[in-house]
Amino acid sequence: MTKQVTQYNKLAKLLHWSSALIIIAMFAVGWWMVDLDYYSQWYQLAPHWHKSVGLCLFALTILRLIWKATTKAPEIEGTRKEVKIAKSVHHLLYTLLFLVFISGYMISTADGRDIDVFNWFSIPGFGAFFENQEDIAGNIHYYLALTVIGLACLHILAAIKHHVVNKDNTLKKML
Repeated sequence: MTKQVTQYNKLAKLLHWSSALIIIAMFAVGWWMVDLDYYSQWYQLAPHWHKSVGLCLFALTILRLIWKATTKAPEIEGTRKEVKIAKSVHHLLYTLLFLVFISGYMISTADGRDIDVFNWFSIPGFGAFFENQEDIAGNIHYYLALTVIGLACLHILAAIKHHVVNKDNTLKKML
């Protein structure tokens, strides 16, 4: 006899909402950071924090995927088409996040320097894999981040639609 899961567990909720807040904050900081000039007091500090938080988000995302794979979750509500779209968007969001992590790493380590994570430890830098890596990876990072934010907005709108229009438990399961 198996018990049907009707709510996400507390850790799944914590991982979801902390990831959401970090992703939004990282996007906002990244957007602000690109306009810093050399003489700004944040020129060195903001990228350091952005990279450090980004690497922590990478670890959190891996933990989240492990937790997701090893625990039961409630069924996705909606039509067969909506369920298929929801699953596809979730997979795409995770894929894009990992591509954002990889492109960020490629920007930061193109010159061979390690990435210091909050000055606690360093992630080794392997240098450039191709010419002009930091600029190409920077463009990719930018457009991937925009896409992640766009999909996150669709995700939010879909949850609101389920709550307001469908009047189902989709949003309540994660609150």
